[in-house]
Amino acid sequence: MKIGYVQFKPQFGDIDYNAAKIYALLEKKQADLMVLPELATTGYYFRDRKEAYALSEDPKKSFVVEVLVELCKKNGMHVITGFNERNGRKNYNSALLIGKKGIVDVYRKIHLFNTEKNCFTPGDKPLRVHKIGTARVGMMICFDWFFPEAMRTLALRGAQLILHPSNLVLPHCPEGLRIRCLENRVFAASADRVGTEEGGEGPLTFIGRSEIVSPLGVSPRLGTLRSDFLGTLSPDPAKGARCPLGKPPRQDCILNLRIRTVRAKLELVGGVNGESLRRAINTGRNQHS
Repeated sequence: MKIGYVQFKPQFGDIDYNAAKIYALLEKKQADLMVLPELATTGYYFRDRKEAYALSEDPKKSFVVEVLVELCKKNGMHVITGFNERNGRKNYNSALLIGKKGIVDVYRKIHLFNTEKNCFTPGDKPLRVHKIGTARVGMMICFDWFFPEAMRTLALRGAQLILHPSNLVLPHCPEGLRIRCLENRVFAASADRVGTEEGGEGPLTFIGRSEIVSPLGVSPRLGTLRSDFLGTLSPDPAKGARCPLGKPPRQDCILNLRIRTVRAKLELVGGVNGESLRRAINTGRNQHS
């Protein structure tokens, strides 16, 4: 089973552009399971709850979710994306696990970071584990890593791989995630973003150090600071994750490392935009019906 992450710079507030960018990155199958950054469809640095709510979406009615479902059908994969989720009068900083049949699960971020508390409602869903392909996976979002209980809960529930959409700004975050993987003997795939956004308290720059971590706490390579970046890895959960206490994982728990930089420009897919994506999806639906 090959897992991967996508690191890129979303355009704040431009959902159609971000959908097209994601499509450009994922049009060709790169992995069985791909992780996108936190709030990948809207951008991150909202000024207040009013602005965040205005850009939130019901995932059951979201064009971006339609795009991701179509990509999952086309490529036979699963995608995890950060998402500004609207539910009634509330909005949540969420992660969606999506497959070819639609949304598999929604996780709402429990540990809101800094000004996120002014923009989102704290998560009210439990940390759950799902069997995807050959692995048991769980989701958490960005600052959740700071609290040992989050990953520990997923590990005790049988997770072998932690999927971690992120918008990291603190320089020690990647190292902290490696410690969590070592503590719990699990893999993790963390997708960060790049770029700077202007918000209510000035500019915020994201560190862009996406990574895939082994149960040994080893990350073979990090995403670059400023570039769009795509990384893939083929771990074997049976050869390392969730070993009995006191027995270290085998050294061959990471196999077939293949990480490469990609030029994630819309020109690569013929100038894809939101409207052309809608036409393509509708054409695909008509062909399937």
